[in-house]
This record gives sequence, C-alpha cells and structure tokens, in this order.
Amino acid sequence: MANLGPEEMVINIGPQHPSTHGVLRLEIISDGEIVKEVVPHMGYLHRCFEKHAESMNYGKTIPFTDRMDYLASMNNSHAFVMGVERMLGIDKQIPKRIEYIRVLVCELNRIASHLIAIGTYGIDIGAFTPFMWCFRDREHIMNMLEWASGSRMLYNYIWVGGLFYDLPVGFEERCKEFIDYFKPKLVELDELLTNNQIFISRTANVGVLPLEVAINYGCSGPMLRASGLKWDLRRVDEYSAYPEIEFDIPIGKGEMGAKGDCWDRYKVRVDEIVESVKIIEQCLERLQKELKRTPDFDPRGFVPKKVSPKAQDYYIRAENPKGELGFYFITDGRSDIPKRVKARAPSFNNLSVLPELSKNILIADLIAILGSIDIVLGEVDR
Repeated sequence: MANLGPEEMVINIGPQHPSTHGVLRLEIISDGEIVKEVVPHMGYLHRCFEKHAESMNYGKTIPFTDRMDYLASMNNSHAFVMGVERMLGIDKQIPKRIEYIRVLVCELNRIASHLIAIGTYGIDIGAFTPFMWCFRDREHIMNMLEWASGSRMLYNYIWVGGLFYDLPVGFEERCKEFIDYFKPKLVELDELLTNNQIFISRTANVGVLPLEVAINYGCSGPMLRASGLKWDLRRVDEYSAYPEIEFDIPIGKGEMGAKGDCWDRYKVRVDEIVESVKIIEQCLERLQKELKRTPDFDPRGFVPKKVSPKAQDYYIRAENPKGELGFYFITDGRSDIPKRVKARAPSFNNLSVLPELSKNILIADLIAILGSIDIVLGEVDR
C-alpha cells in the first residue's frame, strides 16, 4: 500500500458485516467515495469439505456437501450423488419416481435460495419489506423440506442409488397448495421491486458484466445468463428428469439499463423462480398421476451396500441456484473412500469477477454489486 495517492485510503468492509453476506473481507482503496480497487479476502469460514471427502466413504460425505452452499443443500447433494452413480454405472437404473422427487425437492430448494438472494439484496440497498416477504414465503418451503427429510436446512435426503425416504403421504397435495398460494405472492414481490424507481436507480447500469468478461472469469448461473447467454446445465447436460420437463431459460435483456447489470441479475432470479414453479407443477402432476406410490416401492432399493467405483477420474456438474457446481473425483478402484474430491464452487468463481466490476464506482454501488452476485461463504471457503 506504499503507492497510495495523497487522497487515497484503505478501508475494510467485513469480515463481520451484513452486507458482505458472511465472513468476507473486502479491502478497498478509495479516493473519497470512489472505489479505486477492491481486494476480496476469504478464509474466515473454511469448511474443510475436500479434506473430509478424502477421509470417509461416499455416503458419509453427503452431509458435508449440504454444508457448502447451505441455502441449497438438496442441489449440492444431487450433484454429488449423480457423480457417484455414474461412476458406479447405476445412473440409468434409478426409478423415475426417485428422479422426479429429486427434481421436485431441488427446485423447491432453488426457489428458497433465490428468495434469500432477492430478499437480502433488497435490504442491502434499503428495501426492508421484500426481505420480510421473501423469508415468510421461504418458511413454507423449509417446513415442507423438513417434513420430507426430517431436517430443516441440512437435509442428507438424496442418497447414492435413491432417497433417505419416500415423500410423506400428503406431501404432493400440500406442495400443490403452496404453489397456489405462492403464485400471487410472487407477482406482489415482482411489482414491489422490479419497477420500483428507487430500486432501478440503485441497480440499472451498475456493475455491468459484459458476456466476454463473464466467460473469461468462469462465471455461471444467473451471473452468466444475466449477461445474455442461455447456458443452463439442466438443458445443456440434460441430467436427471429435466429432459422430460418443459421450462424456459431466462436471460438478461438490458430492459432498464445495460445488459448484464445488477438489475438484470436480479430479474433473472425472479424469472427463474417462475420457471421453477412450472417444473414443480409438472413433477407433481407426474408423481400424482403416472408415478404413484406403491406398497412395494423402496426409495433405498438401489442403494449399494458398498460404494466402490472402479479406478477413474470423473467430473460431474449440475446447475445450482448460484451456477455450475462441479465435483472432480479421483478413485483408485480398491477403496470406498475417494483419493481426491475437488469441488468447483460457483460462488468462488462468481466472486472472482468483483474487482473487475468495482473500478471507479461509489462505495454504495460496491454493496449493490456484491449483493447481486449472491455468494455463500460456506461454498467460497469450501
């Protein structure tokens, strides 16, 4: 910092600050209210996930995937389990009912994650009501997922070869009731923020992320799609039951400002909630009509007694609420404990573009940009 100008100073935001969305420290070089440079510092919440995965078998590792992006635990375990099933060669044997239940709970979790992103983003820039509304509606989802799995946030529900348990009796009906309740609430939330002039002034033309820069930094999920690219792994890789389900891929269009700005990133998440509702409705219809529960259905019927894949290197990826979550496995073929599991966390890559977006902006806009990225530090410091 010896090269600081006469009017420049170093400011720390975090690591204990609500606007950093966890224990992230932003070291800022500022000239008055103007940000000249931002250096993100992490390492305050190290989850040790990759080290855990090297010391226990695949089944015991699943609860630790929940603790990475703890706002999207179902999605984390779904990606991990799919990778193990493909290494074992049993992915085509999984019953359709299990696949549709996995998609159903993952999309419920996606909505819950996006509600957190939108609600906390509103409060970051001064809108308190959306925060309360989002948490109110998220509570219904939390109750349903707790009913299905027995746990409120860290579910350990999706297992290699199956599920911890079938959906409780009446779950589909209650889920349908929630969707009927939630649709008008989503319209209210949309009207509250999307065309709010104060919100637009704080987010439009702020933190513009050009598509080329997003690709070069490895951004994914809403961050990438808000810059204009229709890239969604549910469509690209067509995993699980997604090939049989109809849904659109929202992208940023620059409706209020420049394409790829903070407003576009917000709007893509709102539109993705609408698409997740469509996916849930289709899953419920299939589960109620074609994939009915039967007395002989065993959600653990394909769970192997010992998970020991043959020697290989394998990479699996899936579309998490925040972007591409990937697991790179290295196995030796002799043990049920992997030699190495490398996690590719979307929050880590998305956060890396922050210094690029934060040059010569106001400090208040830095908070708006960080909130639009939607990070979880348990995943950054995995």
